[in-house]
Amino acid sequence: MKFGWLKRSMPRGLYGRAALILIVPIAVLILVVSAVFIQRHFEDVTRQLTNGVVLELREIIELIDEAPDMEAGMADIASLVDTLNMEIFPAPEERHGVQRVFYDVSGLEVIKTLRDGFDDVRAVDLSSSSRWVQVQIGTTKGPVDIRFRRQRASASNPHQFLVLMATIGVLMASIAFLYLRNQLRPITRLADAAEAFGKGQVVHYKTSGALEVRAAGRAFLDMRGRILRQIEQRTLMLSGVSHDLRTPLTRMKLTLSMMPEDEETADLKQDVDEMEMLIDAFLDFARSDQLGDPEPVVPQELARQVVDKAQRLDGSVTLWHLAEERPTLILRRAAVERALSNLIGNAIRYAGTARVSVELTERRVIFSVEDDGPGIPEELCEEALKPFSRLDAARNQNRGSGVGLGLAIAQDIARRHGGTLRLGVSEEMGGLKAELVLAR
Repeated sequence: MKFGWLKRSMPRGLYGRAALILIVPIAVLILVVSAVFIQRHFEDVTRQLTNGVVLELREIIELIDEAPDMEAGMADIASLVDTLNMEIFPAPEERHGVQRVFYDVSGLEVIKTLRDGFDDVRAVDLSSSSRWVQVQIGTTKGPVDIRFRRQRASASNPHQFLVLMATIGVLMASIAFLYLRNQLRPITRLADAAEAFGKGQVVHYKTSGALEVRAAGRAFLDMRGRILRQIEQRTLMLSGVSHDLRTPLTRMKLTLSMMPEDEETADLKQDVDEMEMLIDAFLDFARSDQLGDPEPVVPQELARQVVDKAQRLDGSVTLWHLAEERPTLILRRAAVERALSNLIGNAIRYAGTARVSVELTERRVIFSVEDDGPGIPEELCEEALKPFSRLDAARNQNRGSGVGLGLAIAQDIARRHGGTLRLGVSEEMGGLKAELVLAR
């Protein structure tokens, strides 16, 4: 048996599922108890009580039938009616049918028992008051109206049991849900802290809740601390290595500047320049996680600023499409600008024209950079995202090549915002389509 439809219809949130687990047993319990109570109390007890009333009424109806007329019959039963605490009088008019309020569940059994006990029950009225039963029964001397207290035929106000049980059930479920919410709040706080850390934000988190939740919280704090220390150590190490390399490079540049100009010296100068460019890119990669603090940013305005800056260097970049919705997101502005600039720089380097667009989904903001260059084969897209990867065979070399860190830096920044970097083919321009996907 497949339960896929059941899974799809279930709540997806923790609060919704917890409420469902809490409410379903209470609702089932109320229904089962109600059914059992109605069956054994409302029906069985009501049937027994009403049968006793039917026996009394039969005696009264027999005395009326044996009397010469209605007036004599009323006189014969006067003392018996007083003893039974009933009201009986000739019916001023004939009535037919049954009247009952919708919530009077025991009234159904009262009506059924009265009709089974007499052949000529013309009307039963239970609607005028829950404390009285009014019945019209036909006799040989004409119809009579009979009125007696409801408690003689069934438990008084039987519907109050259901109302009371439902009220108590709702009250207890509400109290339990408040308690359950307090137990779930530490879990949601832990999830929020983990989600924020995935976006590069370190928010304050203090362990609380049950022992298991506290253990998970402490494990998260330990993990976050190790990751932060690892990032810091990596940054310090890469920065230190890059800084130490600048000293011998400077000496080499000074030495080369004093050497006579020839073909060999020119080649050495070019090698030194490339090494210096590599060190600069290396430092950019090491500091990619330290580019500013999170701040409110409108994605469209950020994209417009980056494109305007790129257009001053190369007019082949255009702003193609901006989403109409203009939300304010919490992003590391400098980091996102660096990632977007890297993608635009790659497009300018390897293609003739490029365009930038911004799309918004319910949970994502997507910066797309498309070009009309040769693109990157699908099987090499994963390789292109690795640091220092240079796909010379796949890209145009007419405008020079980088050091293979542009895409890696952009991907690292995207991951620190809870997103990713996707590479594909531009359907309209035919070249590479790089999508910087960030979480909202």
